[in-house]
Amino acid sequence: MKTIKVADHRNFVRDLNSQAIINTNVSDYEEYKKLEEASRIRETTMANEINSLKNDISEIKSILKQIIGK
Repeated sequence: MKTIKVADHRNFVRDLNSQAIINTNVSDYEEYKKLEEASRIRETTMANEINSLKNDISEIKSILKQIIGK
């Protein structure tokens, strides 16, 4: 893979084949991956909590309908 340095960015190079910009700073990349994983976990947790709340509300509505029906 042939690369050239990107002007004014010491940690970036451009792949001459694909024209992609590549970050050569491994620690920055690892930090980015950790942040992405934490974000994904947070989103999954929030989605689970929302679904749990929806189920709770549905159950409360069902109980209220039974009470009103009596």
